Amino acid sequence: MALTLAEKILQNHIVSCEVEWKKGAPIERGKDIAIKIDQTLTQDATGTMTYLQFETIGVPRVKTELSVSYIDHNTLQTDFKNMDDHRYLQSIAAKYGLYFSRPGNGICHQVHIETFGKPGKTLLGSDSHTPTGGGIGMIAIGAGGLDVAVAMGGGAFHLAMPKIFGVKLTGKLRKGVGAKDIILEVLRRETVKGGTLAIYEYFGEGVESLTVPQRATITNMGAELGATTSVFPSDSKTKKFLESMGRGADWTELKADEGAQYDKLIEINLDELGALAACPHNPDVINTIKSLSGKKVTQVVIGSCTNSSLDDLESVAAIVKGKHIAPGVEAGIAPGSRTTLLMASKAGILETLIEAGFRILESACGPCIGQGFAPNSEGVTLRTFNRNFKGRSGTADANVYLVSPETAAAAAVTGVFTEAETLDYEDPAYTTGTRVSMLDGQDSRLSSQNILSCATNKGMLIAPLNEEEAAKVEILRGPNIKPCPKCRDYAGRLTLPVRLKAGDNVSTDDIMPAGAKVLPLRSNIPEISKFTLTRLDETFYERSEKENFADCIVVGGENYGQGSSREHAALGPMYLGVRAILTKSFARIHKANLINYGIIPLNFVNSADYDKINQGDILELTNIEEALSTGCEFEIKLNGSTIKAVNDLAPRSREILKAGGLAAYTRNGGQ
Repeated sequence: MALTLAEKILQNHIVSCEVEWKKGAPIERGKDIAIKIDQTLTQDATGTMTYLQFETIGVPRVKTELSVSYIDHNTLQTDFKNMDDHRYLQSIAAKYGLYFSRPGNGICHQVHIETFGKPGKTLLGSDSHTPTGGGIGMIAIGAGGLDVAVAMGGGAFHLAMPKIFGVKLTGKLRKGVGAKDIILEVLRRETVKGGTLAIYEYFGEGVESLTVPQRATITNMGAELGATTSVFPSDSKTKKFLESMGRGADWTELKADEGAQYDKLIEINLDELGALAACPHNPDVINTIKSLSGKKVTQVVIGSCTNSSLDDLESVAAIVKGKHIAPGVEAGIAPGSRTTLLMASKAGILETLIEAGFRILESACGPCIGQGFAPNSEGVTLRTFNRNFKGRSGTADANVYLVSPETAAAAAVTGVFTEAETLDYEDPAYTTGTRVSMLDGQDSRLSSQNILSCATNKGMLIAPLNEEEAAKVEILRGPNIKPCPKCRDYAGRLTLPVRLKAGDNVSTDDIMPAGAKVLPLRSNIPEISKFTLTRLDETFYERSEKENFADCIVVGGENYGQGSSREHAALGPMYLGVRAILTKSFARIHKANLINYGIIPLNFVNSADYDKINQGDILELTNIEEALSTGCEFEIKLNGSTIKAVNDLAPRSREILKAGGLAAYTRNGGQ
């Protein structure tokens, strides 16, 4: 039977399945599958907790084919905390057999696709934008750090068999319209919750016109759909990209079978696509640049794991060449990796950007997570990033628009929202009518020899030690690194006051903020928990402390927990006494993280029951034992009436909750 590409890769990695299945036949959607993980990645904001948990597993060396610890988030070192974490992570990598990517080497997703990613492999990362790897034909999935720790220890990764949504691309992008506009169009149609429990698989003649960096932009921001991951075929473009990185031997051709059936089909004609923007304060609030044309801009930032490739920098340079940043606009640009920075320098791109007035930022996440380059108060900032949640930029009242590098460059030199295709400029990448990546080595500005020289310059990567040398390594722990708190003991019945009632689309930034003030505390749960849910209620920690962190419940609306994979958004509430969260719906990764830390995720059977509950009400979960043992609906008592909650938990998830979280479940022999 014809299979999609995603089904093929998943089936090649399945180690167990909730239902009987035969290889080559579709697996029932929604059923629990366990897959072997080939590669893992972590970054420093999530990595410290991941490795603290990995240490408790007790294996002497990672059991994956390859694991990498990246430093790219907490590179703003205003005191000892971040560098102490870096030293801890480097010693962990040396001790347990991981590659270590030093600060300054670049953003994990771009470095990984350049250096380690392989078509047909599985990648699990403690960062929600791990699906970037789908740009070269991987099944790359973001997850909580505890799931990644288990995978490094040799355990399988469990997930519900996703639906496969096909995205058929036809035509070609016009000059001035970017790959970012493709994913913004998908978000316009699908919304930030449209991809829950689904994989987006791209195919069609339009795919052939997209470079690998363009594909990676699309799979990266597919995370904002709530999707499990996104994937492109591995074709001749993939081969050229890997060859340019000195990794031609890693290429494998991969594509869907002829006649493969998708659970849903989306068709986009690239010929007709114009420039778009995600408007404040959510990635699916989409509008055309044409309709925003003329609106004043105060800041432009180009970078992040979504749009910081050489292709992106080249597009920007073409637009700003011979021009200067408009008065009243601040503009910054952050190359995604050291490799990209070296190539941009050799090709003359860096010189063009500097001459135009761009501030060159570190090859790191930086402004995307509120680490510097915050906009002015009430500022209008155009960013090539993937998230524009309120306050994420570091300025609470800023208006953040997510746009393509082409649109950002046009705004930088005009000072207003401008369609790049209306400007008079030459872009060498579009001389043939189809974008030609400079990485193909056909551009006189950057020879194949120079590309290979930059791509193979790996001085900022530290390879794993052999087992004998690794055994001698001492783990370095600074005073800010504290053990991961244990989950609360399992209870078959709970009486819980509603400590907070929230609305729709609560993000992990709302639950546990990023930014320069909070991120250095990621390895210290008692301290970081003081920021839990403060963006929604500044008194949440104070009220929790006043109640001696007694058991409680949080109530939310649709798509609760959208955004990052940060498990701290589950750890903080767990530490403060949250035992259950009752919502209309959850984002996938956050729901999994709640289960991992023993917090029961509950969805209303009847969403109208949400209106019956007020902050301060007392809810009684009366049949927890029965629901987790039999799979029946949860029953919640409120003022003598009963509210029903869906029990859509897989049998393994129910066992994890009964064990008191994934760590306890794993220690007790659970698989």
